[in-house]
Amino acid sequence: MSNMMEIERKFLVTGNGWKNEARAKKISQGYISKDNQCVVRVRSKGDKSFLTIKADRGDIQRLEFEYEIPHEDCAMMLDQLCGDAISKTRYTFDYAGNTWEIDEFHGINDGLIMAEIELDTPDQAFEKPDWVGPEVSKDERFFNSYIAEHPFSTWGVSFGDLVSKFQAKE
Repeated sequence: MSNMMEIERKFLVTGNGWKNEARAKKISQGYISKDNQCVVRVRSKGDKSFLTIKADRGDIQRLEFEYEIPHEDCAMMLDQLCGDAISKTRYTFDYAGNTWEIDEFHGINDGLIMAEIELDTPDQAFEKPDWVGPEVSKDERFFNSYIAEHPFSTWGVSFGDLVSKFQAKE
């Protein structure tokens, strides 16, 4: 079990300089319950499975509780309790003293690639690799719980155009 305050920033990925050196794991995840304040997720990550509860605490902070569960239970929950599961490959990449997680989505979310960094404090300074593009931390469309209900393939925009729109706002 873990419980902690999660402080996470998300970015669109604009290059692939991370891919050759990153470690990869396949992930399937679905949502048992979700609203603006709290989500309950099940996730299969490699040979382990987890039940996670995340509660919004404003801005980029969330309270998170995560418990390892039997893989068979996770598979049944994904099949019986969740809508469309998200399929992605998570790459882990170390850069300038921080660990970045890059999610490359598959299936109906193919083409969407995001990077995340977890921080100790909301205002913690960090160095961004050159393949990290515009920040989308506060845009709920980039929460996995939203993507599960509104797949990227239905957004009517290419990933390149999406990146360009966000870069124009910066």
